[in-house]
Amino acid sequence: MDEKLKEKQGMRIQKEGSITLSSSTEEVKLAAIAISSNVRLRSSDMPAHMQEHAMRCTRSLLDSVVSPETTTKTRPNPTHIARALKKEFDSSYGPAWQCVVGGSFGSFVTHSPGGFVYFSIDSLSVLLFKTEVHLVTQSQPN
Repeated sequence: MDEKLKEKQGMRIQKEGSITLSSSTEEVKLAAIAISSNVRLRSSDMPAHMQEHAMRCTRSLLDSVVSPETTTKTRPNPTHIARALKKEFDSSYGPAWQCVVGGSFGSFVTHSPGGFVYFSIDSLSVLLFKTEVHLVTQSQPN
C-alpha cells in the first residue's frame, strides 16, 4: 500500500516504517457511540470529539425527561433540548452556537468552519452549528 493511500485511510506512516492510527480510531469510537445512543449522523463538519459531545449531551437530555410523579418518560420538549445544547456548546466552545431540534424542519444555514453537525436521535433531528460574532461599532458622523 502506498503512503498516500494509507493517509486516506486515516493512517500515518512514521519514518521508521511503523503505522500509527489517527482519525480512523476516533471515527470507530464515534460510530460505536452513535450506535449505542440510537444516533444517525446525517452531516458533519466538526471534529469527532465535539460530535461525541453533542451526541452524548443530547442522549443525556432525552434520558432525563422523566415525570417526577410517575418516574415515567414524558414527551421531550424540543425547545428545552435546543436551549440546553446551545448553552452547553456556548460554554464549552465559545459563543454564537445555534441549535434547532424537532421532528421535521427544513434549513439552509451558513456556519463557521468545523462548527456544524446534523443528526437524528430517536424521533428527533438536531441541527447544531456555530456562527461568527462580529463586534458592531457605531460610526461617528463626520
